[in-house]
Amino acid sequence: MNGFDPALRLFDIAEAVRQDPELPRAGLAALLARHGEASQDLREPAFSEAGAAELRAAARRMGALIAEPDADRAAEAVNALFAECGARPRLTRHDGHPWHLHVDRGPEAGWGEWFLASGALALAELLTAHGRVVWGACPAAGCGRYFLGAGPGSPRRYCSTACATRVRVAAHRSRRRAGQ
Repeated sequence: MNGFDPALRLFDIAEAVRQDPELPRAGLAALLARHGEASQDLREPAFSEAGAAELRAAARRMGALIAEPDADRAAEAVNALFAECGARPRLTRHDGHPWHLHVDRGPEAGWGEWFLASGALALAELLTAHGRVVWGACPAAGCGRYFLGAGPGSPRRYCSTACATRVRVAAHRSRRRAGQ
């Protein structure tokens, strides 16, 4: 089994909860499974309805951080999450994954705490690797989708070229109407 990407897991789960704030436990479990979580950890009682509620609440909190465009404020928020979660990094290897960092309190951490700590670590790694915020919430009217734009080139402002084009065309039409 290859490694997994905690940043993609963070964005997928935060976006799924943004779209459906009451995403059922089964939906969350399916998302977690796609991101490499072990099936035995996703069954009751290991991943209960209470655990799903914790995860949804944590995803909403991480969504607010993903929407933060300022690198300094994002870094402060990430550091606050590390402190809140008592996050201490540790290397771990399990379930066929290669060595990777965990920043929770270990197996006794709840799903919400785990998601906050691992999400904070993912954002910290992105911020330090790129020196800037490479994520965001799409500002296009009616969208708001969370995106990760860690590729080469200029920083992304929109989740897709479709949203960027829609905003650009609307601004162009507005300028034309104002000039008539």
